[in-house]
Amino acid sequence: MESVLYLVPLMLILVAVGIGLFSWAVKSGQYDDLEGPAHRILYDDDKEMIPKDAQTPDMKQNPEESANSGEDSDGKKSDS
Repeated sequence: MESVLYLVPLMLILVAVGIGLFSWAVKSGQYDDLEGPAHRILYDDDKEMIPKDAQTPDMKQNPEESANSGEDSDGKKSDS
């Protein structure tokens, strides 16, 4: 019976630490984007194929790429 006096407070402390770690993870954004990394590994080289909702800010085109987006591989402008 004496072990219960030690185990119950120990259990309550461990539960409090677990809740604290979980709330820290939620506040720091650990659970914000669960599908983005899964999409990025599949479409690593094809940025334009990644769905818009799965893209991160670092995946957006820089101004030089967006200026050349109307050109094909020869550097000629497309008609569209």
